[in-house]
Amino acid sequence: MQFIRLESIDDPRVEAYTNLTELQLRNRLEPAKGLFIAESPKVITRALAAGREPISLLVEEPWIDGMADTFAAIDARWGDDVPVYVASPEQLRRLTGYRLHRGALAAMRRWPLPSVAQVCEGATRVAVLENIVDHTNVGAIMRSAAALDVDAVLVTPSCADPLYRRAVRVSMGTVFQVPWTRIGGDDVRYWPWKGLEELHGLGFTTAAMALSDDSISLDDLVARLAPTVPDGGRIDRLALIFGTEGDGLSRHTIANADLTVKIPMGHDVDSLNVAASSAVAFYATRDARRR
Repeated sequence: MQFIRLESIDDPRVEAYTNLTELQLRNRLEPAKGLFIAESPKVITRALAAGREPISLLVEEPWIDGMADTFAAIDARWGDDVPVYVASPEQLRRLTGYRLHRGALAAMRRWPLPSVAQVCEGATRVAVLENIVDHTNVGAIMRSAAALDVDAVLVTPSCADPLYRRAVRVSMGTVFQVPWTRIGGDDVRYWPWKGLEELHGLGFTTAAMALSDDSISLDDLVARLAPTVPDGGRIDRLALIFGTEGDGLSRHTIANADLTVKIPMGHDVDSLNVAASSAVAFYATRDARRR
């Protein structure tokens, strides 16, 4: 590693951490040239374990010694010329706007996303995030998906970026462990019509998580996943579709999905936050398959 002590956070060598917007970092036209920011040693470690290439690191000086293993791993895989910019706690606080509890950031190279068919190969249960715009929710869903054995996550063209800094942080780096891709790429006309067709073509039963007159309960869906259900009635490959905050799923998605599923509520509560509802659905359907 090359350790470089910063005199100022205005140093142009660290503009990826200070001046570039998330859209500039993403580089939609050339994904292989885009960057994302990983925050905290744990997240950086998970990204490295997934083979993500570090461009540089920005580390708070008191954390240098504790990251020796991380630096050694980077040297072994990527060479010893990756720069580590060393900053004081005050410099990092000014840079991020808040006190970092784990004083390390890494600028890492994006990768071309795989196709839906590649991500779903061998998958029996996937999640689809339709137009979810809150990065915290995207990160939380990714974390639940990893913890509860969801095989893959598909995000629609208008969904928030799972590699946005806050989404990565909230996911605790599990965004690098769960296979995911953007269904339809950046073509906003692809979802839901062509996207649902693609999922059906791959053999998935699509379940729109929504409250409607013809919704079945989550319990009814779980019953159809059990190994004891006779062939023809059992759901072998399931795609759970979750909608944006506030408005929920589009009417086109609900109309063209195979099933509409609701989580039964008590105490006159009408719905759960999308991150909470996804965790409930992931756990319930996971339990059915384990039985």
